[in-house]
Amino acid sequence: MLLTTPFDNHTNKMSQQKTKTNDFSILKKLFSYTKPYKWIFALVAFLSIYISGASSLRAYISKEIINTYIVPKDYEGLLYASLLLVGILLSEIISQISFAYYSGWIGQMVIYDMRKKLFSLMLRFNMKYHNQSSVGVLITRAVNDLERIGEIFSAGFFEIISDILKMLLIMSLMLLTDWKLSLLTFLTLPIIIYATHLFQKASKAAFTDIRREVANLNSFVQERITGIKVVQLFTREEQEYKAFQEINEKHKKAWLRNILQNSIYFPIAEILSSIAIALVIWYGGLQVAHHEMASLGVIFMFVQLVQELYRPLRHIADKFTVLQMGMVAAGRVFDIMEEGKENQEEALGGICRDIEGNIQFNKVIFGYKKEEEILHGISFSAQQGETIAIVGATGAGKSTVIQLLSRFYKANSGKILIDGVDCNDYNLENYRKQISVVLQDVFLFADSIFYNITLGDENITLEQVKEAAKEIGIHDFIEQLPNGYLFDVKERGAVLSAGQRQLISFLRAYVHKPKILILDEATASVDSHSEKLLQQATEKITQGRTSIVIAHRLSTVRKADRIIVMNKGNIVEEGTHEQLLEIPNGYYKNLYDMQFASE
Repeated sequence: MLLTTPFDNHTNKMSQQKTKTNDFSILKKLFSYTKPYKWIFALVAFLSIYISGASSLRAYISKEIINTYIVPKDYEGLLYASLLLVGILLSEIISQISFAYYSGWIGQMVIYDMRKKLFSLMLRFNMKYHNQSSVGVLITRAVNDLERIGEIFSAGFFEIISDILKMLLIMSLMLLTDWKLSLLTFLTLPIIIYATHLFQKASKAAFTDIRREVANLNSFVQERITGIKVVQLFTREEQEYKAFQEINEKHKKAWLRNILQNSIYFPIAEILSSIAIALVIWYGGLQVAHHEMASLGVIFMFVQLVQELYRPLRHIADKFTVLQMGMVAAGRVFDIMEEGKENQEEALGGICRDIEGNIQFNKVIFGYKKEEEILHGISFSAQQGETIAIVGATGAGKSTVIQLLSRFYKANSGKILIDGVDCNDYNLENYRKQISVVLQDVFLFADSIFYNITLGDENITLEQVKEAAKEIGIHDFIEQLPNGYLFDVKERGAVLSAGQRQLISFLRAYVHKPKILILDEATASVDSHSEKLLQQATEKITQGRTSIVIAHRLSTVRKADRIIVMNKGNIVEEGTHEQLLEIPNGYYKNLYDMQFASE
């Protein structure tokens, strides 16, 4: 398939893995998020208890009305008893409204707090984790799965507890009233309880599959839309549609399995409920006919209670569906959180101070995988204010140097020193504030040019940005755009050319006044006019600060103080442009001759 990524296997692994935590530990973690709202939680718990008892109370009062007022024809007493029943119904309605609102409120507050924590963790996931993770899967966890978690509180856990309490109260009242009739009524209970257990078990498996396929769908669609240009340019629409159909088919089948389970379970529960009512009427009727039962009110109460008894059983199965979806979703979110803790950048602690910009790589060995070494013990240095260029063929290890210097990864062995101190000993946030990186593939947010330059830093004013733009010669270009610095560049800067995006990236780096500047193929793939502006900007922003310039185009590195030539993870040559050209059959000279053979 055309757009398969190197991380597809990892993505499938992420979406298919079972949650690492059991249901009890998941609930324990979830309820820890309710601690700030303990009084609302207590109110919901009280309401669930009251609602549980209200149905039994209504049935009991109905029995008393029949026996005490209707049969003896005491119409005055019937009026007062009916008003009491109406009062109980009204209080039950108010309680149910309050219960629905506040249980939903708790769910939304838990979602709100969990989403904040999850996004905060995602911002701190190290680059290795992000590179091996699917964006679509992470979005599913942060959006879809968290919505499911909210339903645990609004339509799952509390209602299940309320239904269980209701069943216990109903069964107790029935046994206290007539234990023989109760036992007859309970004959079908073991069947429906066993059926409910099977349904709960099957629904959990089904919803695990559903959440997995939702994540796969999100990941696939997100990736294909992001790469839509490649899809269309290589006319792969039909192939990608077929691939989508396969994933969509799996998603459909997962849901159909759950629908089939519901289709079987609920009619069975309804039939068993009807059988229980029929038994009550048959046996109770025989007792009344033979004058073995005191009143018709008892039969009426039992009919009501049987309906109320079996309804919670059906509801519990239904709510288990909601609960299982939420539990599966919660398990996956907590797994992401746990993995995130293990893959967090070291944001806290370390040395906080201004750096000067002296860089030293000392026998640095590194590989993205332990068995695949990329850098083979490289050593070089850059003094404060020096501009060092790193050149070499694709795969030489140039960008890996930048990854290590930016502290996205740690060296397997050797040291990277900044002002004589191991770079990993610095506070990460303080360290990165003093480094700016300009990449070939510039990322711009769907916001104004001003925001994309300052990245929301309130200490940088519009006037400062304009002044900086004038200094590096790109102010006129920005002012020519509609709304100037407030021009909305849309998602990923789609309305700008590659050169324009790169100019904004240069300005962003310059405005933040870094001590170390890194330009990673920053002038590649741009038009000649933009390249000229970028070269002028490069000369300006590299002045007075340590600069590392990664380049394929050797014309952009001639003025560097020193050029480091890399090949297959090793430094093979080092010197000025002129010195390197004097090396007979040198690696740099051969690269230079190939690029400028036509001149």
